[in-house]
Amino acid sequence: MTQLDALKQFTTVVADTGDFNQLAQFKPQDATTNPSLILKAVQKADYAPLMTDTVTRFKGRALDETMDRLLVRFGCEILSLIPGRVSTEVDARLSFDMAATVARGERLIALYHAEGIHMDRVLIKVAATWEGIQAAQALEQRGIRTNLTLLFSFCQAVACGQARVQLISPFVGRIYDWYKKSAGSNWNEAAHAEANDPGVKSVRDIYQYYKHFGIATEVMGASFRNIGQITALAGCDLLTISPDLLAQLAASDAPLARALDAGAGLDLPAAHFDEAGFRFALNEDAMATEKLAEGIRAFAVDAVKLEQLMLAV
Repeated sequence: MTQLDALKQFTTVVADTGDFNQLAQFKPQDATTNPSLILKAVQKADYAPLMTDTVTRFKGRALDETMDRLLVRFGCEILSLIPGRVSTEVDARLSFDMAATVARGERLIALYHAEGIHMDRVLIKVAATWEGIQAAQALEQRGIRTNLTLLFSFCQAVACGQARVQLISPFVGRIYDWYKKSAGSNWNEAAHAEANDPGVKSVRDIYQYYKHFGIATEVMGASFRNIGQITALAGCDLLTISPDLLAQLAASDAPLARALDAGAGLDLPAAHFDEAGFRFALNEDAMATEKLAEGIRAFAVDAVKLEQLMLAV
């Protein structure tokens, strides 16, 4: 049995890619995309015609609508290859606008519906800002399921649980990156590997908190840098993994056992955050504050680049 097969016994495996031609070999249940992955895909010869066709068909429409149609086109192609759900992301430039995020999420679902895709197969991906979390709550109340991304802190996870969102995506690798950079020459890779990785510990704490307090929101570890981070989270509800790391798991037959225990429970009191408390708690976490802002900026830059490619068609 490969490590990938073993992992699938404990965890729902999700492919993190816009390159849907890679999906068949790994047989993931679900798939996730983001603006950076779509941008990378449309610059490949295999996918450029898909963008050209979409832009040409909807020439004259507002650019933001055409971009959403392109995202949905990729999502539909992905859904034809997997049995589960696809995550499609709301424009990161709307991360601090609750009403606009709700409207964009509703439009994405409407576009999927027009293509014959039931809303249960789509997760609307939203940045885990305060406004994003409130938008997700509003979407959930309309029956639209959400995936809260760019999640780096415990307070973000608690607020998402309060909002009863469907799923959260805590970013393991980016947390690891921040602590490694912060430590500089004092970083000890061996001492911070696998279960001691700061990103892994963050996800483990969130997972155990949710299970302890019966929070139904699914936990999906994301943004992995190495196989050790993945195997240390075997047993998490879901893990979204890049094709390169999926290939490494598929090529290894090293033993893999469940690492997370839903019954382990942390010795933590129940937490609750209103807006002021959330903003203060996030502000107190330098890593989460910096990585959230950095992530939004990077996705916004790639959204602009994607628009420029579309305008050139």
